[in-house]
Amino acid sequence: MIKSKTKISKQTQRKRNPDLVETIMAAKKSNAWLEVAAILSSPIRKKVEKNLSELEGKGTLVVPGKVLSMGEVKGKFKVAALSFSKKAEESLKKAGCHISFIIDEIKSNPNAKDVHILK
Repeated sequence: MIKSKTKISKQTQRKRNPDLVETIMAAKKSNAWLEVAAILSSPIRKKVEKNLSELEGKGTLVVPGKVLSMGEVKGKFKVAALSFSKKAEESLKKAGCHISFIIDEIKSNPNAKDVHILK
């Protein structure tokens, strides 16, 4: 069940990171990105962290949290996340993957076409 836009707004008021707030607000405007807004507005104890070994698939992989460097990259794909560790960013670039931040992906792909959200 996806949270309502009102609940997302209330939870966003508690956030202090301006980049996070901007990303949540942009995601909340589009129904296609509403699930990402709901995940990002959740309490910090429920934050998402994914290792490189957990990233595989086709299209754009969206990690509503941080990408960490444990493991190896399997294939070339596009990854959009809230943040990347330095080693993870280097490994993804070395493997030929395209990396971006969620806010940039929302602006370039407002309909969330070929987007897979990793929870």
